[in-house]
Amino acid sequence: MNWISLLGLEAFVARWHAAGIESALAAEDRLELAHLEWQAQKQRLRQVLVLALLVAALTVVALIVLSLALIVQFWDTPQRILVAWLLAGGWLVVWAGMLMTLLSTARQAGNAFGLTRRELKQDWLDIKEHL
Repeated sequence: MNWISLLGLEAFVARWHAAGIESALAAEDRLELAHLEWQAQKQRLRQVLVLALLVAALTVVALIVLSLALIVQFWDTPQRILVAWLLAGGWLVVWAGMLMTLLSTARQAGNAFGLTRRELKQDWLDIKEHL
């Protein structure tokens, strides 16, 4: 004997069954989205690491060149002083450009999983509205 049929709950059970299937599909989609965003996040973190290493290396070079510029400043001819300071200024400009690139990439890495958060928030609002 089918108690669900006797009690007239077939439509109720069918709705819950459909909702369960839809929820499973939605969860699978959200997991796939999170996986894709994790791949993008890993790529940004790799970029931040490489740029941080480049900034560190350029900092060392810039400090060496600035030190040489200070030493050369006390040598005999004024041309050496001008060249040394121009070289040091060039390294400083390169270092500043790398630092700006590093900071820009780091800011982008701070927005991780934005799409997943937005989708989950929308799902939660839909669930609350449906209840």
